[in-house]
Amino acid sequence: MRLNALRLAPILVASIIAGCSSESAPPPAPPPPEVGVLDMQPRTEVLERELVGRLSAFRSADVRARVAGVLLERTYEEGSDVKEGDILFRIDPAPLRAALGAAEAALAQAQASYTNAHIAAERGRELAPKNYISRADLDNLEAAERSAAAAVQQARATVTTARINLDYATVRAPIAGRAGKQQVTEGALVGQGAATLLTTVEQIDPVFVNFSMGMSELAELRRAQAQGSVDLAGAGRASIRIVLPGGVEYPHEGMVDFSDTSVDPATGAVSLRAQIANPDLNLLPGAFVTLKVRLGERHGVFAVPQAALLRDAVGPYVWVLGPDGTVSRRGVTLDSQRDGNALITDGLKPGDRVIVSGLQKVADGAKAVASVQPATGSAAPAAGADDGEDAVDAAADND
Repeated sequence: MRLNALRLAPILVASIIAGCSSESAPPPAPPPPEVGVLDMQPRTEVLERELVGRLSAFRSADVRARVAGVLLERTYEEGSDVKEGDILFRIDPAPLRAALGAAEAALAQAQASYTNAHIAAERGRELAPKNYISRADLDNLEAAERSAAAAVQQARATVTTARINLDYATVRAPIAGRAGKQQVTEGALVGQGAATLLTTVEQIDPVFVNFSMGMSELAELRRAQAQGSVDLAGAGRASIRIVLPGGVEYPHEGMVDFSDTSVDPATGAVSLRAQIANPDLNLLPGAFVTLKVRLGERHGVFAVPQAALLRDAVGPYVWVLGPDGTVSRRGVTLDSQRDGNALITDGLKPGDRVIVSGLQKVADGAKAVASVQPATGSAAPAAGADDGEDAVDAAADND
């Protein structure tokens, strides 16, 4: 037995040494991960900005009492549409008619006085050459004639004023539009010392959209236009779209028709205004709306799926797969986002392969294998990426 144990000892030692050697050997390295990439090619995109604007009426007119008197009645329905010249209010006309009658009487008296002064002056002009009256007497007669003529003119002006005031007793709509709420009730004394506000008429088809853009951004766009990378729309050619609550776009397109020539020192922004049709009167003045302002075109833009655009403390970046299969981080400049794409203006060059799926598998400096066919500026991942994996992987990466 002892001899058999001695014979088995070398075999056991060799087995133990072999087992230790196999356990200490490193496992084989895993193959590089397969990722979906998108071959970048520049293209021209609409230069668009999403801003906040406020609606205002195309025309707005305050309806005020232009003469003093007691308000008798309101002749329109509050909130209804009125035409220019429609009667809105009536002010008690009796005192104004009396004032007109007194002015007409004063005019008649002035005309009678002028007639007498004119006859006397004519007689004096006949007698003066015959030395029947002195030159001084003729001068007095002609002066009286001129004074009487001036009194007639003044009386006529008074009659005209009285007629205008009587006409003001009937308050009419100065413009066509929607008449607002009555501000003064019947029986109130209006126009006493100040033009009392009765109501407001607003024309809300079309409407104005007022918004602003930062001066620094405008200056950057102008520099880009000078370099040829941006074509800005000229006056009257920049368009806007209104996004209604719920993300639905308003069916009508507006045009920018005004840009201020100065910068607001309080905000550092330039005021702009657009005009947009409102045939159904759904847009109400005073409301805040979201705008998509199309300022022109930007050239040399790279469209990257939003899921492939990542962010950290440094800024936005994408993963790029080099020709040798090495993954590298590439910082980019984001212009805007549209239709599920991030529009990149700087940081990429034609032919770069941006990783758009399998992002959680890569690291800076690591190797990866592209399993797609090169795309030509398409914003969607090219064919060949893992089916059903792209959207999940991309969403996980953004998280």
